[in-house]
Amino acid sequence: MKQLHVRAEKMLLAGKWVDAAQTFGVYDPQDNRLVAHVPLSTKEDMKKAIEEAEAAFKRHQNWPTHDRIKVLKAAVEYMNENKELYAQTIATEGSKTITEARGEVKRAMQTLEISAEEARRLKGETINFDQNEGSENRFGYYYRFPVGVVGAITPFNDPLNLVAHKVGPAIAAGNAIVVKPASVTPLSALLLADAFEAAGLPKGMLSVITGSGKDLGETLVKHPAVKMVSFTGGLDAGRKVAEQSGIKHVGMELGSNSPTIVLSDCDLDDAVASCVSGSFGAVGQNCIGVQRIYVERDVYDEFVQKLAFQTKSLKVGDKLRDDTDVGPLITEKEAMRVEEWVNEAIAKGGRVVAGGKREGAFYMPTVLADVPEDAKIVKEEIFGPVVNVFPVDSLEEAVEKSNDVDYGLQAGIFTKNLDCAFYVIQHLNCGGVMVNDTSDYRIDEMPFGGVKNSGLGREGVRFSIENMTEPKVVSIKL
Repeated sequence: MKQLHVRAEKMLLAGKWVDAAQTFGVYDPQDNRLVAHVPLSTKEDMKKAIEEAEAAFKRHQNWPTHDRIKVLKAAVEYMNENKELYAQTIATEGSKTITEARGEVKRAMQTLEISAEEARRLKGETINFDQNEGSENRFGYYYRFPVGVVGAITPFNDPLNLVAHKVGPAIAAGNAIVVKPASVTPLSALLLADAFEAAGLPKGMLSVITGSGKDLGETLVKHPAVKMVSFTGGLDAGRKVAEQSGIKHVGMELGSNSPTIVLSDCDLDDAVASCVSGSFGAVGQNCIGVQRIYVERDVYDEFVQKLAFQTKSLKVGDKLRDDTDVGPLITEKEAMRVEEWVNEAIAKGGRVVAGGKREGAFYMPTVLADVPEDAKIVKEEIFGPVVNVFPVDSLEEAVEKSNDVDYGLQAGIFTKNLDCAFYVIQHLNCGGVMVNDTSDYRIDEMPFGGVKNSGLGREGVRFSIENMTEPKVVSIKL
């Protein structure tokens, strides 16, 4: 196993750990300390990985379900035996605190466990051909078969679990997969590859190719052997993936600007605590993190006061300390961008209720009020520790304003009124509504994705497997 010091990493190319002619550095965003040197792969490396994946898939087209299950379960066992190393790696190369990182390791193991369970349930069904006159002497069924090679591009904010969400379903379905992890957080993906190698995954069925997305992404997406592209990342990059992929399966999760509605009849203390967690967990670098809160006017002042108090109580600092609540953003450049967006909101008339300051890559958890609705921070995804709070006079107004962005991933509502909850469920234009939770709630088994610019298709293990397989109909004439 790899230890946490400055080290020379290799990448997994078709079952072999290999170097590249050049390397790039992975840095701890907290202090810009060099963590590792990682291979800077080329387009030729990516092409080779894809070609080897195609060959491996052809060798294992009849890969038994029980073997796939064994590999997935063995990978989970390996991760469990080394879970603290996984957590330390996530917290060192990324933005998460050690507590958040341990939670991500647990979720990643659950993702692979669910993948093993879903491999058993990858079934078709019989078809009643005699529903058609003249087909009384026919019977048949359909079943699902793997597409072949899956290309996966993953982001930095969940550097282990979001990779597991690509690899687990791909293996469960019997596909080969080539992963291009985020260049700022590749170490967690390489550790996941360690687990699958130890689990006995057939050579070539998994490659983790490290390097620049600009140099490698197009090669991976366009290659004709890649039959499905699974992408999680930003909207601009997602548009390029959609343009380049051609006629193949594509699944994309592109982020959001998630609202939560707080009605006056709710448990206000519960709503406040949930909004603090949902806004500032993972430093706000979370696609379903709370960015806009719409509060009924008669409890607005009380809500904002309590929200500000709890926000100011968060401990910002060393992410490897167990008592730290909020660490740095992924780079100082990102923290500066967040600062710029907040300053623009203030210039337009917004008011800082809590936070609003930057120190290097750290940006203090920030609550803004009175921000005009045309400010960038209201319309676009901030992907940082900032939340906007607005008073509303009715549920209808809250829903209308919640929908008034070009995203629609998840949303939340706090209320004790079932009619209000169902009004929101029916009228919010998004992929998921969390009642008496914020938008920042997810389990790895549920369908996950959004509408508008939040993406295409759904993740969640079973739903990813469906997108990584094709149905084949069989009709037998007697």
